[in-house]
Amino acid sequence: MPSVVGLLEQRELAARRRADGLREEAERIQAELAAAEQEWQEWVIVRRRVGTVLAPDGGNLADEEAVPSSRDADACLVPRQAAKPKSQVPVWREGRAWSVLSVDYQRILDALADRHRLHQGPLICEELAVTFGLDAVPAKAEALRSKAKRLVARGWLAERQPAQFTLAQARSGKAARHELGH
Repeated sequence: MPSVVGLLEQRELAARRRADGLREEAERIQAELAAAEQEWQEWVIVRRRVGTVLAPDGGNLADEEAVPSSRDADACLVPRQAAKPKSQVPVWREGRAWSVLSVDYQRILDALADRHRLHQGPLICEELAVTFGLDAVPAKAEALRSKAKRLVARGWLAERQPAQFTLAQARSGKAARHELGH
């Protein structure tokens, strides 16, 4: 008859083998995820470059300044000189560059600028979470909603309906007049 300690050692060994197997599988999945994210970023760059070339204005620099995400397609891979994370959001004023904002806020503006350029309308925070590769769970959506509300309060974004965010009219220029039917 096996001893209790012997039975416990067998169970411990089986649990350790399972944990080791799962760890190896997790490492493999992490490597696959990194490759998939790299490919995704490359497609984002291609789409932005093609969008810039095919823009009705032919990639006019003045309009590109109004929508920085189309100005530099490599921006998603090359970190911008930005304010420190957790920094305050300055009030928007004419000529103020997005680079005064932390990277998190710039990403929100980039996502909304892409939607605006593609005439896709407002964005809700759950969609924004998915756009950033996050789970669309309440905690992630609320964190993004808090940031978006801060951008609304400072004039960078507009919230025409509750929890539906767009670029502020002043930020989206000519396209905003078109969006509003003027």
